[in-house]
This record gives sequence, C-alpha cells and structure tokens, in this order.
Amino acid sequence: MSADAFQRRYLMKFRQIAIISAPSNLGLRPPEMGTTPGVAKAPEALREAGLQTGLISRGAVEAGVVLSGRYRDDWQAGTGTVRNQAELLAHAHRLDQRVSMVLDGGYWPLVLGGDCSILLGIGTALKRRGHYGLIHLDGHTDFRNPWNSAECASVAGEDLAVVTGRHFPALADVDWLGPYFAVADVVHAGCREDDGEIDEVRAYVAGLFTSGGIRESPTSVAAKILAVFPEGLAGIWLQLDIDILDPRIMPAVDGPDPDGIDWSQVEALLLILLPSISGLSLTVFDPELDPDGELARTLSEFMLRVLA
Repeated sequence: MSADAFQRRYLMKFRQIAIISAPSNLGLRPPEMGTTPGVAKAPEALREAGLQTGLISRGAVEAGVVLSGRYRDDWQAGTGTVRNQAELLAHAHRLDQRVSMVLDGGYWPLVLGGDCSILLGIGTALKRRGHYGLIHLDGHTDFRNPWNSAECASVAGEDLAVVTGRHFPALADVDWLGPYFAVADVVHAGCREDDGEIDEVRAYVAGLFTSGGIRESPTSVAAKILAVFPEGLAGIWLQLDIDILDPRIMPAVDGPDPDGIDWSQVEALLLILLPSISGLSLTVFDPELDPDGELARTLSEFMLRVLA
C-alpha cells in the first residue's frame, strides 16, 4: 500500500459512521402504469445482504429510518409542481432533521436511499450549517429543469438542478435556504457523452467529468475533482447514484444506460475522495430488479470495502 493510500485509510478509520435509512421512491416516475418504483426497498435489501451488520461490527451506529409518505402518481403538466411534491417536501424536512442530528453528534452520515430526491433534505440540512460543496457521482446529470423542459415531474431526474437553485422555488428554495450548494462548489462525474443536459451542466457547475474520462483514469479524475474545492468550506457531500455503473454489471437501477464504469473504477475514485468527504448518500438501487439478492450482496461488499 502506498503512503497516500495508507493515509487515506488512516483518516477513514477514525470516522464513526452513522447509518440513516431513507427508503423514499417519491422522486421517480412509476415503472409501469399502476406500479410504484422499487428503490424504497433498497435499505432493507442491503441489510439482508449484510451491509449494516458489517458496518456496525466495525464501529458504525444506526441512526434510524426516515420513512416517506405514500407514493402517488399525481403529476399534472403545467401546474408548476412535481410528482409527490407534498410528500417529498415532508420527507425532505424529516431527513434534514435526522442528518442535522447525526452531524451535531459528531458522526459521519451514510444515507441509504431511496432515490436521488433524498439530496434535497440533505442539502437543506447542510446549508443550515454552512457552506458545503457537492460531488455528484451519477450516470446522468439529473439536470432537467423548468428552463430546459416542459415536463419537470420527477425530482430523481432533477436533483442536481434542485439543489443548485435551478428549479421551482418550492423545491429549490425551502425556508429561503437555496441554493443549497453554490455552483462554484459543485462537481458532477459519471454522465455519458450523450447526456441531454451535458453542455448546460458543463457551463453551469465547477467541473464535469464523463464516464469515459473516469474509465481512462479514475485517479486523475478524483484528483481534479478535489482540486475544484476551495479552502474554507464547511465540508463536502458525496452522492453516489449506482447507475454510474455499467448496466452489464449493475442492471438493478431505475435508468440503466450503457457506457458506464466498472466496480474497480468507482472504487479508485472513492478511495481518493472519501477522506475529504463529510458524508455520503447512496441511491437508486432497485431490489425488485435483483430478486435473488446477488447484486445487493455485491453492492454491500463493495461499500464495506471502500468504507473500511
């Protein structure tokens, strides 16, 4: 192990993780008419696969479950609202309180989603504390917004727009806190070259790195990501949407797209990024697309390895 790798592992060793389960599917469209997205089952599937038990055996604590309201496919075009908006905002408020409690206790939050809309409650919690940066690792830019689409409906495909202030004020300016992350302190990595909002996001945030760039040199991309953030931030949050992975190795996601990265590449990224991170959210694993639990076990083993 190199000296740098040893230092990174040493720094992680002394962080006590607090696990928050946030089983929300409120930010996704229904997979089929009359059905609900399966991502809300992810925290329990990961528990069954051994993630929480493994982390607790290494010193982590559980910080409970933040339940979401009932999923309703209630979106109507032209109303200036998104699907499940009232329930989503209520869940964000409860998650905000739980993340704040964990940080107040001196713990390192690990938030297990759930879909990407959980970033809203995390973002408001962090903004109440100070000025945080964001690393958005995702197979999509998640930047659909009212200025580029007439069909803003599902926050899980719009979360980066929401937390940087580029969305309906009811979502992007909760308690007059928006934007929750300043665009100068936001980096996206993992989208494909054909992402519909790639040019807009590249011009908007401080850094954008595609899946192709990560495959070429994950360690170089990680170093460039960290170089974006100035001194003086209260911290940096990392959201990891597992659709950053190629669907050949991780098909159990809401929106699988080809040309993703592999386990070794995302691990190389995280091993460099994690020592600089104040907390992590894991999103969009769908156990209904993994009926035998094999992918849940693989994901759990991966998280245990990188958080060890």
